[in-house]
Amino acid sequence: MDAATIDAIATRLIDAQNRAATILPIAATVPGFDVDAAYEVLLNVELRRIAQGWRPVGRKIGFTNRTIWPRYGVYQPMGARIWSHTVQHARDGRATQPLAGFVQPRIEPEVVFKLAAPVAAGADVRAVLAATEWIAAGFEIVQSPFPDWKFGAADCTAAFGLHAALTVGEPHLIDAASREAIIAMLPRFRVTLRKADALVDAGVGANVLDSPALAVAHLASVLAQHQHPPLEAGELVTTGTITDAWPVSPGEIWSSDYGELPLRGLALALT
Repeated sequence: MDAATIDAIATRLIDAQNRAATILPIAATVPGFDVDAAYEVLLNVELRRIAQGWRPVGRKIGFTNRTIWPRYGVYQPMGARIWSHTVQHARDGRATQPLAGFVQPRIEPEVVFKLAAPVAAGADVRAVLAATEWIAAGFEIVQSPFPDWKFGAADCTAAFGLHAALTVGEPHLIDAASREAIIAMLPRFRVTLRKADALVDAGVGANVLDSPALAVAHLASVLAQHQHPPLEAGELVTTGTITDAWPVSPGEIWSSDYGELPLRGLALALT
């Protein structure tokens, strides 16, 4: 796809994000728009945002939960940048998240990795955990500029991986003594998601590409395939929702519990 078309699509998506507006899916209006072109658009957007002063602090991985692929019609994960102004750290397991400026927001309970070393394409679970400083509970707020959350893989890849905001919980340090136990727990731990006191959803770590650590490894390979900057030390990586993504509104309080995984869950008040 030619550079002028890539630039025009990027402009359209940035404008929609700035206005919290909905637009038609890109693939419905641009013949031949596919995932390869979407990553070209995404890189264009990210470089423009950096030039505007946005500071990248890590990545998000979307659609790693294979149990929800048929629901959305998206059958592959995608990655995108997260930013200093879209990420916050909870205090004492609690945080507040404004929803103003987001379009069709939804909430996702995830596992967040803080990298202590780069992760290269082809990494396995042990390489990912060896490169990890800590893990934490996370709530990602995702959004869709496409009406009724109807899109294809190329559309949501180009649209910043649908990222809106991320709340990160209390870190659990990973060291050599605990690494094997964490590797074993990551596929089997159970997340429960509540709105107020009502149980809304539940899921297991294996929903996320068999393990959140494997989601990190998958992202490293995707970035290399599409010639995006690789995962570096110091980056946060949020690995995708363990449950479905649920619509949210101001005034709600959502909470998570991570079962046997030694992570303190989060309580997030939405305003």
